[in-house]
Amino acid sequence: MRTLHPLWPALFVVLTPESRGYSMVAKALTIAGSDSGGGAGIQADLKAFSAMGVFGASVVTAVTAQNTQAVTAIHPVPDDVVAAQIKAVLDDIQIDAIKIGMLGTPSLIAVVADALAGYDGPIVLDPVMVSKSGDTLLADSAIDTLKSLLFSRATLLTPNLPEAEKLVGEDSAQTQANALLDLGVGAVLMKGGHADGEICTDHLVSQTATQDYSAPRLNTHNTHGTGCSYSSAIAAGLAQGMALSDAASRAHTWLHQAILRADELHIGRGHGPVHHFHALWT
Repeated sequence: MRTLHPLWPALFVVLTPESRGYSMVAKALTIAGSDSGGGAGIQADLKAFSAMGVFGASVVTAVTAQNTQAVTAIHPVPDDVVAAQIKAVLDDIQIDAIKIGMLGTPSLIAVVADALAGYDGPIVLDPVMVSKSGDTLLADSAIDTLKSLLFSRATLLTPNLPEAEKLVGEDSAQTQANALLDLGVGAVLMKGGHADGEICTDHLVSQTATQDYSAPRLNTHNTHGTGCSYSSAIAAGLAQGMALSDAASRAHTWLHQAILRADELHIGRGHGPVHHFHALWT
């Protein structure tokens, strides 16, 4: 029988990452649908986490058949399997932030809310309703359930203008943001990508302050997955301990460059993905 060297316990202590000066990597979880084309959903979320230097775990809520041109099929993952995925991750991994994307049905929203009942970290909720190609991803019957069960859990809600209109009706961005805050979310990022004008401005609105992030509007069709990537990049910042305004600012700058460099990828014949790794690939 092999015996351990008497110095082995000491060596083990010396060689642990913490004792060698390494910090523990931040970890984020995405709960969303899968995009077979790789540009949005789970795939975009994990790429955004990685680009921000965060380890990503995932819970798949639906399997979609889609590419840069259309969504041709959606297969929801059974609710109990989604719950089992969440439990498996949270039972073993210390998750520092969660991003929630495509949920689809009232029952699935209820299952996710229940599975996250004991989680007290930051949650970024991206109310995914329609794909870039115009396909419906959230049933109208699920909107009220989303508002009643998950809004109060959300550190940040990240609607684009059409999503905000579906949630609280047509009005000014500030009025819509206030209405969403009244529904219980901690803060709202009103994304300006669907607005007009040469400058695109996003508004981060909380109960106490409003902060704007602006950049020149870019002329490109390759914007598939911008919402998923944006919300995930913010969640990554929160996982790393950044203040919400700082996480949103960094994510906004990163996403602008990801869109600016998107045409370099040449992916598909429709709305191609943004370039998540523009700072890493040469």
